[in-house]
Amino acid sequence: MNFDIAPSSTTPIFRQILDQVRHAIVSGHVKAGDPLPSVRSLASEHAINPMTVSKAYSMLETEGVLMRLRGVGMVVAERRSSRKEKMKLLLPHMQAATKVALQLNVNRDEAIALLIQCFDEEEGKK
Repeated sequence: MNFDIAPSSTTPIFRQILDQVRHAIVSGHVKAGDPLPSVRSLASEHAINPMTVSKAYSMLETEGVLMRLRGVGMVVAERRSSRKEKMKLLLPHMQAATKVALQLNVNRDEAIALLIQCFDEEEGKK
């Protein structure tokens, strides 16, 4: 699994790790049993504090998203992602986009048309 860590983001780094792991699992990009990078390697690769990575991994382990295997490290735990989970992860992004659209005085139909256009463009890349 590759992480895209943005140190200058207003989102704390541990939260970026949490969100990216959750999204990768719910989207099916990583599956049960897939290993995650070690704390040390992820911290080194992105020049971040290992305690930050450890905090994120520990939180995900407590939630049952990850599990620690002796000799292997952290792996994705066995679980099914539901449509409800996907919608829960998508909701804050949709709320933020809605807020921006309203601030720009873009009406609902125009915003929905733009969303459909974005879908079409992304699906065309596949």
